[in-house]
Amino acid sequence: MKLTERLSLYIQLTRLDRPIGILLLLWPTLWGIWIAGNGTPAWPIVLIFTLGTVLMRSAGCAINDYADRHIDLHVERTRHRPITSGRISHKEALLLASALALISFTLILPLNTLTLLLSIPAVFLAASYPFTKRFFVIPQAYLGIAFGFGIPMAFAAQLNSIPPVAWLLLCANIFWAIAYDTEYAMVDRDDDIHLGIHSSALFFGKYDVAAVMACYAVTLGLLSLAGQMAQLGLPYYAGLAIAAGISLHHYRLIKNRQRDDCFKAFLHNNWFGAAVFAGIVLDYLA
Repeated sequence: MKLTERLSLYIQLTRLDRPIGILLLLWPTLWGIWIAGNGTPAWPIVLIFTLGTVLMRSAGCAINDYADRHIDLHVERTRHRPITSGRISHKEALLLASALALISFTLILPLNTLTLLLSIPAVFLAASYPFTKRFFVIPQAYLGIAFGFGIPMAFAAQLNSIPPVAWLLLCANIFWAIAYDTEYAMVDRDDDIHLGIHSSALFFGKYDVAAVMACYAVTLGLLSLAGQMAQLGLPYYAGLAIAAGISLHHYRLIKNRQRDDCFKAFLHNNWFGAAVFAGIVLDYLA
């Protein structure tokens, strides 16, 4: 196989051709970086965490496809993935994931001890999440912890401590992840039932739409409290208002539970995270 073909398979395996997962992981990390940095974070910190986000999400995708290699065979949407189709071996995928995680770890070596210690549970969360759908009825909550762990790490890197506002932001991210990943799970509901996989869409059942909207409401409520703790002002709450409007748009998309519209809502969460981040940045600039 040519090198260009091999690289193309690696890009598919790590989802670098589908950056929505990177963005959903990056936005909450940036929330934490900007608030911890009081609006003027050190740019090396921004660069380290941005690159680390890309690397760890890519590693997580490789582990996810390894964990789901037997499941993906039975789903039309996933049966042609590099591992499932046999174009990349199981061992090669694990080696790639390990290499990406190792590079990510080297990025934070110049940072303080607390940040280095937090990287241990961060790696564990990223590596173990793909397996939770086999026993945890709401694996999306676990995803929220994994995707939001950059928040306490961002505070640790800049303050050498983790104040309560960091944990509040992490809790907000957990509910946001349940909201957007339930929208994604609504797309795969029939396949998950057939394969016996747990998901929040199955757990919430006929109340799935209501649960998604409730999670958006809790997310916005927790973000409001975090704004009060961080003494943020009107621009921040304007960002939250825009995010609330985005969540209402998602209701219009998912209320009829059409697969394509649910997937559109999932993808559109990029703008929810961006609106919150824009509010933070503008508030500090003001």
